[in-house]
Amino acid sequence: MDTATIYRISGKVQGVGFRYFVSTTAQHLGLTGWVKNNSDGSVVGLAEGEHGLIVSFLKELKVGNRWSQVEGVENEPHSYSGEYKSFEIRY
Repeated sequence: MDTATIYRISGKVQGVGFRYFVSTTAQHLGLTGWVKNNSDGSVVGLAEGEHGLIVSFLKELKVGNRWSQVEGVENEPHSYSGEYKSFEIRY
């Protein structure tokens, strides 16, 4: 069953290639949605796809890439829209 989540990652996640990491992880899992830097230093986004793949995605976000230092991952369910055809980095 397809589902969606809004997520926010805090820690050292800007200026370290984290949005690219999020995007490639989502694409690898076949998820759609977006990611962007937030003005408070966090990274936020929305992911849509199969529930089990969303769970795997969130686990990967908790680990981060080698240059990041993830301190927290918050997420909340969101209504699945199916409007996204790919996963994009927003600026």
